[in-house]
Amino acid sequence: MDAQLKRGLLDVCVLAAIKSKDSYGYQIIKDMKPYIELPESTLYTILKRLETADMLVVRTVEHDGRLRKYYHITGTGLNRIEDFKDEWKEIVSIYRFVTKEDDGNE
Repeated sequence: MDAQLKRGLLDVCVLAAIKSKDSYGYQIIKDMKPYIELPESTLYTILKRLETADMLVVRTVEHDGRLRKYYHITGTGLNRIEDFKDEWKEIVSIYRFVTKEDDGNE
């Protein structure tokens, strides 16, 4: 898969994982696991990129004597998910065109 396309897909997946509630790294990986394997190192790179792009904000909370970063989606992040849904319709259309069976009209 094209690296840029995959990067964009993973960004939206991470945003979707925190869309309904704030979450932290390990929980995000756990929530995504049934759908996609995401290495921890990749996740934290994505989270930093999304924070820099103002798609999420981070707050630090003490948990069992350790600091844990919780991620919260912003309006910009929610808009990115909605944009992705529109883009996906076009991707599906392109996929259907590329994979359509030969209808005999050459």
